[in-house]
Amino acid sequence: MSRASGFALHNMHVLGLRPQWLLQRSPIIRKSAFVRHVATAASSSTETKAAEETQDIIALDRLLKAVRKRSNPAYHSIVPMRTPMLWSEAILASLEHHSASRDARPPSPPPYPLAERHMYDSYTELLLPFASNQGLLDQYTNASGGIRTGKLMEHLDSLAGSIAYKHMLGPGVEKLGTIQQRGFYIVTASVDRLDMLAPLHPVRDLRLSGQVVYTGRSSMEVAVRMEAMEKDGTEETIMLGRFSMVCRDANTQRAREVNSLITSTPEEKALFAMGEGLKQGRQSLALRSLSRVPPTSVEAQDLHSFYLKYGQDDHQSPETAECEKERVWMGDTYLEKTMLMFPQERNVHQKIFGGYLMRLAYELGFTNATLFTRSPIRFLSLDGISFAKPVPIGSILRLTSHILHTGSSPHFPTLVHVGVQANVVDVKTGFEQTTNDFRLTWCRDGSEPLSRKVVPKTYKEAMLWLEGKRALEMGAEIRELRRRPDEEI
Repeated sequence: MSRASGFALHNMHVLGLRPQWLLQRSPIIRKSAFVRHVATAASSSTETKAAEETQDIIALDRLLKAVRKRSNPAYHSIVPMRTPMLWSEAILASLEHHSASRDARPPSPPPYPLAERHMYDSYTELLLPFASNQGLLDQYTNASGGIRTGKLMEHLDSLAGSIAYKHMLGPGVEKLGTIQQRGFYIVTASVDRLDMLAPLHPVRDLRLSGQVVYTGRSSMEVAVRMEAMEKDGTEETIMLGRFSMVCRDANTQRAREVNSLITSTPEEKALFAMGEGLKQGRQSLALRSLSRVPPTSVEAQDLHSFYLKYGQDDHQSPETAECEKERVWMGDTYLEKTMLMFPQERNVHQKIFGGYLMRLAYELGFTNATLFTRSPIRFLSLDGISFAKPVPIGSILRLTSHILHTGSSPHFPTLVHVGVQANVVDVKTGFEQTTNDFRLTWCRDGSEPLSRKVVPKTYKEAMLWLEGKRALEMGAEIRELRRRPDEEI
């Protein structure tokens, strides 16, 4: 089968023109009326969704500042730290735990009732005095003299985890102890968004802060913020993000109840409602995923039009021949990094630290976007991360990256959306299991749009292309709305 005919066959899926054997086997055809309703809901206005997201970002920044004022400065820099343990000691402790667990009694439940926490109890901040500490700045400086954004992401993930533990243990607890002593551990389930609201400049101090804004039965929504602090005392928010954390029982690995939140002010109640909305929105987004439901009719038409222009090997017209010069098959943007996972990058429950994986994914995505654009780029947003499974120490990790979509907006002539997938490789069988999926967006500064177009060849790539299109349209609309006065949003 030729490239063009293969792409055309897969477009039949998107347009509803399916061969008979697909009608018999494709699970998409047998979706219920409920799923068809979800697919229809996905076609709602991008501008409406972006307006809601923009309002959340603006409100989140304002509300976090208000709640911080109620926190106790004495607890701002206190975070529960893990008990230092050599890796050799961790191995022995793990062997003893597995041996004892065979005859162990069922784990005792957490003490009831769990103590309620004020929202400001979990407020935590980390200061990075770049303006006054040149030695520290040098550790974070990239080749062009800017700040290594991947390292800051690593800190934000660590901060979100510390905030979640602080919520569980109380604001004054400084030592985490072992998981067996505490009876629980906390992991990152997902990252909704990390939006750059202003450029990063290495001449200013940075403050990373955050707190728990919502609790479910076993989950917590943590909002984090990065602020630039000027010498004159003014502060500017340059990044906002939301992490979803879940609590697990140390013995059963099942969900464990978390401390509930006390909301006593209008700002805290608004944050709680926002956190609840984020959780529900994440569930709704999962239902609209292209891995579960077909594309909308508008998306199908966009994909087909794009295919007609860039996906065919047709040299009959000068226009088509010119488009072929600009075309880059998605499969040809493949970039890989394979690594052995060492214990020096472990977290409190002896797995590879999620923030370290974020940094690796960011740096691979940055490299791929730079190679594709052939020019300097600037980070705009982390559009989402899913944490499916932990990465064991000693495992082989394969990170793969593709350019999923390219586009433009009035203020950013070139936008590049990159996907990075993390897989753990079984050495004996060669089987790979996906542990994480990262989606990130960069822009190229300059007035001229990028002429190169990434083109999908298979149905799976076409769905990734559409997902990238959704992410770029949402991000572009959010950034455009932020430029308008608040009353226009």
